[in-house]
Order: sequence, then C-alpha cells, then structure tokens
Amino acid sequence: MIKLGLKSRSRRVVQDSSMAVEKSKKIMGKNKSDVGDNCSYCCWANLPSELLREVLLKVEESESKWPARKHVVACAGVCKSWREVMKEVVKTPEVSGKITFPISVKQPGPRESLLQCFIKRNRSTQSYYLFVSLSQALADDGKFLLAARKCRRPTCTDYIISLQADDMSKGNDTYIGKLRSNFLGTKFVVYDALHPHSGAKIAKSWSTRMVGSKQMSPRLHAGNYPVAHISYELNVLGARGPRRMHCVMDAIKASSIKPGGVAPTQTYLPITCVDSSPTIPFFRTKSNYLDKSLSGHLSNQGDNSSLVLRNKSPRWHEQLQCWCLNFHGRVTVASVKNFQLVASPENGVAGPEHDKVILQFGKVGKDVFTMDYRYPISAFQAFAICLSSFDTKIACE
Repeated sequence: MIKLGLKSRSRRVVQDSSMAVEKSKKIMGKNKSDVGDNCSYCCWANLPSELLREVLLKVEESESKWPARKHVVACAGVCKSWREVMKEVVKTPEVSGKITFPISVKQPGPRESLLQCFIKRNRSTQSYYLFVSLSQALADDGKFLLAARKCRRPTCTDYIISLQADDMSKGNDTYIGKLRSNFLGTKFVVYDALHPHSGAKIAKSWSTRMVGSKQMSPRLHAGNYPVAHISYELNVLGARGPRRMHCVMDAIKASSIKPGGVAPTQTYLPITCVDSSPTIPFFRTKSNYLDKSLSGHLSNQGDNSSLVLRNKSPRWHEQLQCWCLNFHGRVTVASVKNFQLVASPENGVAGPEHDKVILQFGKVGKDVFTMDYRYPISAFQAFAICLSSFDTKIACE
C-alpha cells in the first residue's frame, strides 16, 4: 500500500511542507531559529517514524538537482522530527556529490569526480558570486552558493565571503570567512569564522577579543581561524609565463588524499545573533602577521602535517605558441588566471593520488569563470583560493 501511493504522497508532502514552513514563520515571528521546533499543530509531524522516513527518502532521491532540490530543504524546515530525519537521509557532498544545505559549502567535495561550479564577476561593485552548475553548459543560471566583496586597504586587500548575495557586511550572521592578501598580492591567508577542527587555534587580534567579550551575544561563535595559506612565486627574471602557486591547507592533513584518508567535515553552522551589539570589523589582523605565518608554513612543508597543493605545470604548445593545460572543455579563454591544483608529492615520492586535479579554475567569458573542485577541499576553500587569482600580481607576471 505504501509502495503504490508513495510517489504521489511524497509530492503531496513536499507541497504541504512548504506551506508548513510559511505558517511556522508567521507564528514564530522574527526568530528564524525557532521555525518548526514547536510545530506540534502540523498534522505531518505526527506521521509514524517508519512512514516518515520512507517518504522523505523518496523525496530526497527524486529531487536530485536544483531548483527542484529546494523541496528537500523545505521538508527539513517543517518541524524538528522532519529535520532530524533529513539529517540522516541527506548525505554530505563527499558521498552524494550534491550541495543541499548551507553547511555543504564548508564540507569536502566528492571523492570520485569534480563538482562543477562557476564564478561571475561584477566589476562595478568589485563583487564575485559562486554558483553550482545545473547542467553541462559552461555558464547556466546555476544555484547560488557564496558571494565575496573586495575591500582595498592601505597595506592589503580583503575579500569578504558571505552566504548572502546582497549583504556581505562583516557583522552579518551569514558572514563565514575572508581572504586577505599582502601588499604585493603574492601571499594570502584564508580565514574561517568557524574552527574546522578541534585543534584549530584562533589568531589573536582586537576583533577576536571583542568576539569573546560580553559585548557579543553568547550564541555567536565567530573567530579568526587560518585554514589555508596561498603563495605566488615572484618573477625575478621578468619573463612572461604562467603563474606558480602553492597552497598550504592548514586544516587538512596530507594523508587525507590517500585511500582511507579523512578530511575534517563541519556538521553545522552555529546560530548567530549580532542584533544585540554594534557591527564591529571582525578579523582585523596586522599585515605583518600574514607574512610571518605564511613563511612559517612554507618552511615546514616537509613535516607532512598539512596538505600542500601546487599548480600543475602547463606545457608549451608550439603551434599555438602558448602555455596549455587540459581542462577537458571546461575552459575556453586563455588567461594567466587559469590554473589546476594537484597535491604536492611527499618526500618527492608521487603516487596516483597526486595526479588527480583537486581544483581547477579558468576563464570562459569576460566575467565568467569555471571552478571545479573535489575532495578533500570544500567549496568555501576552493572559492577563496580562486579569489586570490583575481588579485593583481605585478611582481609575478
């Protein structure tokens, strides 16, 4: 009986779940964190657990791509019991290759293939928008994931990264991290607002002291955690050629790319509330900290503690008279910004895992770029690394 009517019933559940979410928002008021937690009035909340799991499992399996996948998110917002089931049913991008909830952008990508995304640049506002591809087209409408805004400062450049496209302020609760460069644009540090693992150390600064003080809401778990260091080699000879870059992934062990290796996976985004305090400039750090911390990480590359990514060396094409990389049709425009990153061999010994492209970035239009990434890095980390390629590097080219 369940099998015969399950498909039509699941569609009915999807529609009613969306209505339940809207009703919950009206009843609960402005506090979005309470939506659905006390939804005892909803008839769907009292479904037998076995039936509920079967229905939600069918919904998750049938809605494989966006925008239809919004129904999966709607189901998770009906009530607490639905949300708990969806947490079990919806797999991480590492396993499913799908991005569903906001936390997915902080979790490692799929192991077996590259997750195809693209970045759109708005020159007038110095903004960048990350989308996951909905088709094989190089630039379709896409599903929005992250946004970044460029902020120039006297001694450095910041790229503020947010979950929201129209509000990229540092005090917003959708602010998840940033990218900071040195004066020359040759060295970068990626900061995460959340610790990627239990052993992460917060960088000391005035803003982080403010976060830990009583002026901030006790529910705010923001910090200044370096998760990656990016370095572009200086071009001392003055000859034009491809850029050379190294990325030290502080939060990811070098063993993660080996069979059975594990990369840190965040499981939740904490509920933040900044209404009770004034907007403060989070993550304000001294510029000399960036240079010192990066030099320390590059000098310890041999300890095998952190995963090191390097750009794949291009080959010179005699007929085209240019440097070439095989992007398998994902890049159509030649640009110095194009790159592919692979894992750097440990102790000079390269295995098959070191040949796999972990991140590739390339130009397909005037302001459109493809970004494909895979395990063990996340969409947030990949986006931040690609943002470093947009910055002007006079000393490198």
